[in-house]
Amino acid sequence: MIEEVARRLRENIQKVIIGKDEMIELTLVAVICEGHLLLEDVPGIGKTTLARALAASLGCTFRRIQFTPDLLPSDVTGLNWFNQKEQAFEFRPGPIISHVVLADEINRATPRTQSALLEAMQERQITVDGVTRKLPRPFLVMATQNPVELEGTFPLPEAQVDRFQLRVELGYPTQEEENAILERFRATDPLPDLEAVTNPEEILQLQAERREIRVEESVRDYIVRVARATRKHPEIELGASPRASLALYWASQAWAGIQGRDFVLPDDVKFMAPNVLTHRLIISPQAQLRGRLPQELVADIVDAVPVPVED
Repeated sequence: MIEEVARRLRENIQKVIIGKDEMIELTLVAVICEGHLLLEDVPGIGKTTLARALAASLGCTFRRIQFTPDLLPSDVTGLNWFNQKEQAFEFRPGPIISHVVLADEINRATPRTQSALLEAMQERQITVDGVTRKLPRPFLVMATQNPVELEGTFPLPEAQVDRFQLRVELGYPTQEEENAILERFRATDPLPDLEAVTNPEEILQLQAERREIRVEESVRDYIVRVARATRKHPEIELGASPRASLALYWASQAWAGIQGRDFVLPDDVKFMAPNVLTHRLIISPQAQLRGRLPQELVADIVDAVPVPVED
């Protein structure tokens, strides 16, 4: 079921997004795991378009929040306002109460406003004036940030970065893909006409099916050893947390399901590790001076940790 629904979603999103098949599938991994996705790349690559196309394909409610320095936490979660006609306070829900939430340019908001997402991303609920409200399921936060223009931005705290299951870079299209983009958008934008190919109930079924994908003890141990290796690496100051180990475990299950398997291979773990671990690491100042990147360190660790083999 995971493979079939993922194929329908991928083909539908490809009506808008050209040449990013792997990135689309990584986005679907976050959906199947009910994780959250951090899209980090330069402007104009299609980060917002991907989020809107995904929400339309899922048949889920979608809200977009443009993060700015003057945005308040109540602008995200909602607030209680006094209805003079009824002479009583009423709750006005914020945009976070939706299935798919796009936090656009999340690092432009103040830390106070960024923290309004923490409870929602972890517990799938919000608390306003002491009253806790559950969020709709499935629930997915897709956040974008520009890694180039840093003036007037507030770096995400480690506690929040750790709540994003995956970090994805879309990258520039090839010449052929960019030509295809110009041709596809020549007359009209295909996004408004994109129809849903699934629904929230089916997505919840996918998430339940993902939990049943088999992970052998040796593969599970391999995931733990990869995560623990990041904590012992001499060039890494802060390694992956147990939450990162869980994220890698779930992502490997989802990736195996998308490939049509009901079991996880070590290759699934090796493929997902860079997308799950790199944004969670803090590399040492000495390594930064040498120009080392988190992606390189994760690749070194994955190559160094012995892969389990069949007896």
